[in-house]
Amino acid sequence: MFAVHFFENKNQLLTQLLRRVPSVGEDLTIKGRKGKVSSVTSIDEKNIHVQIILETVKSNKPIVDNSKKKKR
Repeated sequence: MFAVHFFENKNQLLTQLLRRVPSVGEDLTIKGRKGKVSSVTSIDEKNIHVQIILETVKSNKPIVDNSKKKKR
């Protein structure tokens, strides 16, 4: 069992106790966001740091319907 720490830049996103360490280039989903493993660093025999690159979130702004407002 390995303590795997997932990082995006210097921000720690998640720490999990896993039996298998993710490999470089593997696709992951963390907190509902898709990402790809960019590097894996072994700190000691139990702790592993995994750098990931998350996909950018596309924000869809809702269309405002002004027809329901009072006209003056």
